[in-house]
Formats: sequence, C-alpha cells, structure tokens
Amino acid sequence: MRNFQSGRYVNQGRYKSFQPEKINRQWFIDDMELLSLLGQADRQIGRLDMYSEHIPNIDLFISLHVLKEATQSSKIEGTKTNIEEALLNKEDVKEEKRDDWEEVQNYISALNSAVESLKKLPFSSRLIKKAHQILMQGVRGQQKLPGEFRISQNWIGGASINDSIFVPPNHVEIDDLMGDIENFAHNQDFYFPDILKIALIHYQFETIHPFLDGNGRVGRLMITLYLVEKGILKKPILYLSDFFERNRTLYYDNLMRVREKNDIKQWFKFFLVGIVETAKSGIETFESILKLQKTVENKAKTLGSRTKNALIVTNYLFERPMVDSQKVKELTGLSFPSVYKLIDELETLKIIKEITGAKRGKLYVFEDYINLFN
Repeated sequence: MRNFQSGRYVNQGRYKSFQPEKINRQWFIDDMELLSLLGQADRQIGRLDMYSEHIPNIDLFISLHVLKEATQSSKIEGTKTNIEEALLNKEDVKEEKRDDWEEVQNYISALNSAVESLKKLPFSSRLIKKAHQILMQGVRGQQKLPGEFRISQNWIGGASINDSIFVPPNHVEIDDLMGDIENFAHNQDFYFPDILKIALIHYQFETIHPFLDGNGRVGRLMITLYLVEKGILKKPILYLSDFFERNRTLYYDNLMRVREKNDIKQWFKFFLVGIVETAKSGIETFESILKLQKTVENKAKTLGSRTKNALIVTNYLFERPMVDSQKVKELTGLSFPSVYKLIDELETLKIIKEITGAKRGKLYVFEDYINLFN
C-alpha cells in the first residue's frame, strides 16, 4: 500500500476527469495499526453474526434494520424521512413528503430484492444494475437511466462541471472499470481480507460514479451485499450508512483524500472504525430487542384469555411497529368491538401508543421498539 496510486486527471477540454487505477491486483498490508483495526472488525462482525444463528425469528427484526438503513442512506443524499414516517402507508404521508417517502421505500425494495437475488446471482454489475433500477423507479431520478450505466459525463458538487468538487472518469471507461471491480471481488489468486476488499470496492465505486444518480445509495448498499455473499454475515444485519451519516464530512473527506493524496490507509482505517462501531451498536440493539421481547411477552401474559391474540399482535409489531384497528382485525380475526378492547389493553400496558390524535383512522406505534433504532 505504500506505493498506492489512486489515479490521474485526464484533460477533457473544458474540464479534467479523474481516471482511477484498476484495483484487481495483489495487495500487501504493511501497517500494524491497520492490522489491529482489522482484527477488531473481524471479531465484532463475528459476534454480531452469532445473533443471526441464535436469535429466534431474527427475520422479524431485520426489517427494521433495513428501514433504518434506508432512511439513513437516503438522508445522506438530502432525503428527509424518519423511521416513523417511513412506516406509514403512502396515503397517510403528507403530499410534500411523498417523494422522500418513495425514495426510502425504493431503497428498502432494492436491498431486499438484491439480497434475495444473491441466491442466484453473484456480486456483480448485473446485480448492482438491478438494484439501481428498483432504487430509481418512479422517483426524482427516474429519467436518469435506471439500471443502466451512464453514457455522459457527470460530476460531484457545484452547479456545473466547471465549479464541481470532483469529476469522475469519462463514461467510455465505465464498463472496463466496473469489470475490474467484479474481477477483484471474485479474485482467488491473491489473498486480501474481505473487509478491506469491500472498503476498497466502495471507494472505487464512488470514484467511478457509474450511474447518473443514486451512486451513493447503491455504493452503501453494496457493502452489505458483499458481506452476505462472502458468508461473513449470514443475514443482512450490518449497515454503515448511520456511521457515514454521523461522520458525513469525514466520509467525503476521506474519499477525496485517497484521490488527491493516494492515502488509501486513512480510508481503510475510517472504514474499519465504522465496521467496529456499527457491529458493536448492532449487538447492543439485538440485546435490547431480546430484553424488550421478554418484557412485552410478560405484559401480554397478564391479559388472560386475550393473551394469545395480544402475542400475535406484538409478534407482528417486531416486524412492522405500526398498526391500525384494521390490521389488528386481520391478524387476530376478532370482531371490531373485541379489536378495540385489545388495542385499549395494549395501550394501557404501554406496549403501543396512538400517534394521530384523531377520532378515526387512528395509528398506533410500538414506540419502545422504534426508539432502539433511533
């Protein structure tokens, strides 16, 4: 890494674009601090991954992890939707917030679809394009070639290319550079730790910026997909967008530092700190979920004959922590008078909380659960 060269600027007439060096080659680690951080990251991911094996019904809990990732990754791009708003149905979202809401829903769909696609497709440009197509469907970037690499020049920052912060490589280079990423991801001739591999892939992808829009969100989504495909995570339970959002300036500065100063080590260290912090946070969240699950179960058991239906509703709330009376009716098969009685008792037990203040169309949230992710 000591002799790492990130690339060079190429004169395109009115501007200079950045041409990155290819990454599919042998790499050597010669930094003890980096090796120490890598060891910490490996240990924390291993601890987090244990939860996917030992927590019953873990798939119930993954949906809110995905929801948080969708809101945080979109927030980096300027989308302003929180978890509670993302849980609403479209008709319950204020008109002026629907575009933001749809972008978050698209991210959730893109991630879930991509994870499912990994059963048939490898980590590849094809997989990434498919995710991008879902991400951009019907939203503000739908005119910007959803699911296709760009065929024109783009830039980052600034009102025009002339006052931009960074100009990615010319579009004619994209297929070759993305092919290089794909080859690197699956190269078994040279060993390089997978966590550092995806750190480098993420940097390279953001530098190539192969799409006209949505590159940041797709690039962050790729991290989880890679870790799942390589078997480092059995389930998609680690997402770095929250860390990147909280350290947004450092995130962008460290990416630019690689391009301008060839300092790949600093990017690796930042990325590994993100892995360590995020994995630790994920472990704490799962431990809190298990405690909350036990608390809620004990509360539900105080309801006598209604305990069974109360547990059906609370079990659903761990997957989607917002309900209305119609949903409770669907889940339990009770009559509406019995539904309202059950809802009243769940409110009294402080398991759910009404949030609309309306007489009709009331919505109830599982606030204690949502707070674990805020």
